[in-house]
Amino acid sequence: MDWGYLFEIGLTGIASGGLYALAALAFVMVYKATRVVNLAIGEMLMAGGYLFFTFAAMWALPLWLAIPAAVLACGVLGAVIERSMIRPLLGEPPISAFMVTIGLGSVLVGLVEIIWSADQRRLPDFMPSKPIMIGEAFLAPKVAWGAVIAIVFIAAVLLVFRYWRGGVALRATASDQAAAYAVGINVPRVFSLSWVVSAMLAAVSGIIVGSIGGISSSMGVFGLSVLVVVIVGGLDSVLGALVAGLLVGLVEGLAAAYLGGEYKLLATFIVLVVILMLRPYGLFGTHEIERL
Repeated sequence: MDWGYLFEIGLTGIASGGLYALAALAFVMVYKATRVVNLAIGEMLMAGGYLFFTFAAMWALPLWLAIPAAVLACGVLGAVIERSMIRPLLGEPPISAFMVTIGLGSVLVGLVEIIWSADQRRLPDFMPSKPIMIGEAFLAPKVAWGAVIAIVFIAAVLLVFRYWRGGVALRATASDQAAAYAVGINVPRVFSLSWVVSAMLAAVSGIIVGSIGGISSSMGVFGLSVLVVVIVGGLDSVLGALVAGLLVGLVEGLAAAYLGGEYKLLATFIVLVVILMLRPYGLFGTHEIERL
């Protein structure tokens, strides 16, 4: 066993897991507040990548302006989606919103192919390209810096929602919507806030993922691994999203290195099946007990 190679693969897998954790946090943010399973999370990542491509490559805006512009534009998209597609379904069976997000993913893919075509495109480089060595292990610079950016954003979001008044309102709504209404919290506004923040986090993830492997209309496949992460960690658990993101990233890295790249998704879904057999609510998900 080449322990140096194993260490290198492990580092790469954990770094990739940081990106999964950031995207999973975007998913959990919506689910905790609204109980909507957003299956279009991969397509929202894709939208963030294409918006950044538009501002930076097509409109030639400086990178320091193009990146926040893409993130804010994706936040506006999240607000529009919540107001026009999700809020009218309040009080309807959960399957209704579930199906809407499936349709939303298809609509976003169609719009991307109409506006930008289905060809793969490269994003402008904005991360350092100097090789990173940790001991004897080599870590791809874009993957490493992408993980650092993801960690910074995850920490910032957790701090903001721990101490900011809006974050307190979101956590109260996630715990008990009726009680949140009773104490004067504007629950529909909290729903909108959760979608806006989720879309902005998805945009950051999409920009990072796109800068590593390019962008295309098939970026939504990344969302499959993100869904595995949130199910493994627990749909409503922020801690679960972080832990499961690192776990899935590590498993995918090991599978790709020792079995081949085509086995990455297979290994990921094997982990999903095993976890669900042992803990149906995920590693840190809430155990819901219903009285009949």
